[in-house]
Amino acid sequence: MKEYELAPNIHHYLGIEMNRQIWNLLLKKDRDKLENNRMIALVYASQYHWYRSPTWKPVNAQRGEWLISHVFAALKNGEEALEHAEKCMDLTREHKIEDFDLAYAFEAISRAYKILENDEKKKEYFELAETAGDKIADEEDKKIFFNDLNS
Repeated sequence: MKEYELAPNIHHYLGIEMNRQIWNLLLKKDRDKLENNRMIALVYASQYHWYRSPTWKPVNAQRGEWLISHVFAALKNGEEALEHAEKCMDLTREHKIEDFDLAYAFEAISRAYKILENDEKKKEYFELAETAGDKIADEEDKKIFFNDLNS
């Protein structure tokens, strides 16, 4: 039996749509347990669909790991947040990703350590994020980053 396969452009669309739904849930003030579980399912499915997208690049994987980490941080699951933040940083280093995405990789690790209540590591990575953030070339991206970092 041949495995059913979606067209690559469908994967691309699903990756985008799932990201939109994840952000809607992240920004919701009073998520319930079902919505939290849905958000976790969506963030992993989104990463899968981005890998299958015809426009996939390593930065998509890096940003996907950042988003997975961010979801777990929002859910106060520090261990999972840190695991995916470290994967995000590994991809950042492996593919020499810089600027906006480098700053966010440090931000993810700092945020995970905040959830884990490790103030020393949180501060260390927060300072690395600030330094990387200062080097973001686009002023609007820099503003967005610092708003996120200080949230």
